[in-house]
Amino acid sequence: MILPRAAAMLVAALAIAAAVPAPTASAADEPGPDAYWVFLGTYTGKESKGIYRSKLDAKTGQLSEPELAAAMGSPSFLAIHPNHKFLYAVGEGGGKDGGPVVAFALDAATGKLTKLNESTSGGAGPCHISVSPNGKYAVVANYGGGSCSFMKLGENGKIEHRTAFIQHQGSSADKNRQEAPHAHCGFFDPTGKFALVVDLGLDAIKYYRIEKDGAVSNSDADDIKLPPGTGPRHIAIAPDGKYAYVCGELNSTVNVIKFDGEGNKPSVIQTLSTLDAPVKNNSTAECILARNGQHVYVSNRVGNNVAVFTVGTDRKLTAAGHITGDIKIPRGFNIDPSGKWMLIASQDGAKVGVYKMDAKTGGAKETDVAVKVGSPVCVKFVAVK
Repeated sequence: MILPRAAAMLVAALAIAAAVPAPTASAADEPGPDAYWVFLGTYTGKESKGIYRSKLDAKTGQLSEPELAAAMGSPSFLAIHPNHKFLYAVGEGGGKDGGPVVAFALDAATGKLTKLNESTSGGAGPCHISVSPNGKYAVVANYGGGSCSFMKLGENGKIEHRTAFIQHQGSSADKNRQEAPHAHCGFFDPTGKFALVVDLGLDAIKYYRIEKDGAVSNSDADDIKLPPGTGPRHIAIAPDGKYAYVCGELNSTVNVIKFDGEGNKPSVIQTLSTLDAPVKNNSTAECILARNGQHVYVSNRVGNNVAVFTVGTDRKLTAAGHITGDIKIPRGFNIDPSGKWMLIASQDGAKVGVYKMDAKTGGAKETDVAVKVGSPVCVKFVAVK
């Protein structure tokens, strides 16, 4: 089903979400759990066998030695269910029917993962998964196949069935990397009525309206286009739904997208480099928004750092420096829910390091805490209960 007015509908939905103000207090000042389970997605090989689990002491920043929580092939991205009782993982690879998508029960008291069931992504190279705010659906991005799929999740956490599969079409400026579509991530908007799927190969963000039965509808005319050669990779959507931040993997940028409340088509309103100076063959990876909404972070893999940007009152960004240290290919990183600690996964350094956050500047300094794990590429938190 084609939805020619998807953009207007998305804006209307986001306007509802915008009625809820974004948090302004520092997350570090809010009381919270004393400890968090840290689940690490990896590329499997000699030094890694699947999903690993550590425990972070939120008061001291100490991180326990990782232990194998679930064996599976290259669980490169993880997603936590909103109720924190389930974890989902994609396994990169796959043939005709795609790679594996696995559901686990998560015991927040012990950190134990128990496999519930497994499905397939429908397309080759699944690299990202996220869960809708109501916990009923998941969206999977298939990088290799240039497609995305939607799945119905049961109340018991199991993957029930695939509700939709969409094969993207087209190409863009970089003939080596953008010769075909390459969906790289997908997230639901704050209302849960839409999913935004970022496609590196198309220089576009495609968005899909979620129907009651989990089916989706969209129109190519409503795609959000980024500058040619950007290679958009990951997106961070503001809690109020008015803005989003997208990192460009191919041109080392962060791009600000505004969802116009007057019904105009969403558009890129700012593009900044993630580097102080050009770095040959650099590529960005993760893009996240601080819980308090005051800073945006993007990892530079060849630059081996995390770029920091301050969010202005107009939601545009100002470069605020880089987080540096003993980092080798920072593909994935994350800030714990307390806002005190950033964990940076060094894919080629085979370790996860703990960095202490500076609430005033948004930066972070390396601590002497680091743990070994083979090819870590994703970091997720769940409060210990």
